[in-house]
Amino acid sequence: MRILLVGAGGVGSAITRIAARRPFFERMVVADYDQRRAEAAVASLGESAARFGAIRLDASEREAVAGALAEHDCDVLLNATDPRFVMPLFEAALAQGTHYLDMAMSLSHPHPTRPYEQCGVKLGDAQFERAAEWEAAGRLALVGMGVEPGLSDVFARYASDELFDDIEEIGIRDGADLTVGGYDFAPSFSIWTTIEECLNPPVVYEEERGWFTTAPFSEPEVFDFPEGIGPIECVNVEHEEVLLVPRRVKARRVTFKYGLGDEFIGVLRTLHKLGLDRTDPVAVRSGTGVAAVSPRDVVAACLPDPAGLGERMHGKTCAGTWVKGTKDGKPREVYLYHVVDNQWSMREYGSQAVVWQTAINPVAALELLADGTWGGIGVLGPEAMPPRPFLDLLTEYGAPWGMREQGQRPDGS
Repeated sequence: MRILLVGAGGVGSAITRIAARRPFFERMVVADYDQRRAEAAVASLGESAARFGAIRLDASEREAVAGALAEHDCDVLLNATDPRFVMPLFEAALAQGTHYLDMAMSLSHPHPTRPYEQCGVKLGDAQFERAAEWEAAGRLALVGMGVEPGLSDVFARYASDELFDDIEEIGIRDGADLTVGGYDFAPSFSIWTTIEECLNPPVVYEEERGWFTTAPFSEPEVFDFPEGIGPIECVNVEHEEVLLVPRRVKARRVTFKYGLGDEFIGVLRTLHKLGLDRTDPVAVRSGTGVAAVSPRDVVAACLPDPAGLGERMHGKTCAGTWVKGTKDGKPREVYLYHVVDNQWSMREYGSQAVVWQTAINPVAALELLADGTWGGIGVLGPEAMPPRPFLDLLTEYGAPWGMREQGQRPDGS
């Protein structure tokens, strides 16, 4: 397998460090708009860098991406950029006839008149609209294959296949007790993506209603996270699992809730009030004249790069899927989860916990695709694949998952 990895930021760099320990691929070409960053990702691998190369590539230029796939004879494009670049990369892979894998899906657009009641353009709609073309080409676009979405979807499929006869609700629940020393405010993941998913109308799925939306930060509940993280208030957030899981897993309700905390929510609300969450450019005076800049890009530029915070971070992050239903006629609730301790991921891989936890999943998925355990054509999410081989491979990678039988609902009732 020959891989074009586009994006050498925190997640992309972590992907190279994880993949370097696995023998399933022949070559990985690391591409980034900043060639120095791509080169640094490869150089950090030391003696393991022989199977890697670094190039400069603008992810927004579809023809250039297709040309890189052809030049390096790649079988698959692995997208480790932010969601703005999903469609040009997705389309470049289709045009070149290669497989494609991403960790976040094409962007949504709220309903023009009823944004907190009805869906407009949903996450991933632009990709699923092209499914027939991927099928005709005999190629696979495996979308949403990070940790959330990704591993969380695998958990949902595993619960459906092996743990439940009937599922009332699937709820993705994400929480952490991570702290960052020396900063009053320093997100552990891309602030651009965080603003996008937290301030857009959250989507909920119900079997009788289909997909609908609510107000940001709605339906707060306290969820008790495992391995010492403890209870954290979680709120509804827009996320791909709610759009993906119901396509393959039968459940009467699907939600995604994120443990943000009051301070983080307050910052996001303030950014929105000031218009600093906007992505359309505004005219700003600069030393070289008037420049057109995106307010959200300015916010991202003013905050520390999450990839460089690992040495200052302490604590654990947890991604997981809570499922409620029945098995053999008896009520059952479980929480399937994956916890990463930042001290461990920094010591073992030199990557902070949140980006490392995201990065391990596409690498494992590529390995399963390379050996034929996973496969298919068209546009598919992780819930379309057999879950057990993936979960077993995670354990082989040294990143075991866990399951907790729940004695009560996530809200404590």
